[in-house]
Amino acid sequence: MTMMLPTPASPLKIGTRGSPLALAQANETRDRLAAAFDLPHEAFQIVVIKTTGDKIIDRPLKEIGGKGLFTKEIEEAMLSGDIDIAVHSMKDMPVEQPGGLVLDCYLPREDVRDAFVSANVARLADLAQGATVGTSSLRRRAQLLNYRPDLNVVEFRGNVQTRLKKLADGVAEATFLAMAGLNRLGMSEVAKSAIEVEEMLPAVAQGAIGIERRGDDARVAKMLDAIHHTETGQRLAAERAFLAGLDGSCETPIGGLATLDGGTLHLKGEILRPDGSERLADALSGPIEDGAKLGADLAATLRARAGEGFFDH
Repeated sequence: MTMMLPTPASPLKIGTRGSPLALAQANETRDRLAAAFDLPHEAFQIVVIKTTGDKIIDRPLKEIGGKGLFTKEIEEAMLSGDIDIAVHSMKDMPVEQPGGLVLDCYLPREDVRDAFVSANVARLADLAQGATVGTSSLRRRAQLLNYRPDLNVVEFRGNVQTRLKKLADGVAEATFLAMAGLNRLGMSEVAKSAIEVEEMLPAVAQGAIGIERRGDDARVAKMLDAIHHTETGQRLAAERAFLAGLDGSCETPIGGLATLDGGTLHLKGEILRPDGSERLADALSGPIEDGAKLGADLAATLRARAGEGFFDH
């Protein structure tokens, strides 16, 4: 049976948040689908959906509900049929999808590193004693305080442009963004330097774009299969299993990164007390096809070492 492809008269509707980065990711998804099926851009419609996380920008995520705040309204629009697919930054995605939705398509992963952004300082190590730095990430906050307990870490929420304005206004001496986001926005020059993963292990799935769909939509499943990047999927299977094993959310400082070497997957993971006073790290390697098991095993190892109350604020 011939697959009915979208047309300008009946476009495939792509749901996304409205930030410049989210729109760049939606456009990349559209471009890849258009190229894969030789379709005009008019065969796709990008639908901007404002999420709760976008509406409340003056409070830490942990106070208003965590990662799902950036996905709830988008997923509701997909379940109601208002959109056909949703494009997400994978580091914002909870490890469990709502019933009826599937997340099994990933675009090629970008740079996984964190970016050090400052007007006057070249590297994280060069910050003056007691310098004020801004971040909205509990992971980055805990990592920074573990590495440099002298730093004054303040809350810094908002999209890339909002955070850069706060920096220009002197709210902090430095802030931290994802290199992937800056690269996708054509703003890599904003980073004074990239922080190597040995110094700051990234968030689980950092740098990856995921595309969510309805589980019963066979047409969309076939279309997304044409642009799915297998290697990224293999790496994220391990990382997200690690996160799931730790009950990871925006309320828990967790870093994780999987890399591939031939048929072997290497997974590094770390957990930190929210105040940065303690960091536990470990690594496992094994066959790529065992990635999800490696993630679960690494989570169990660190959870056992941490004991009860490790993540308590």
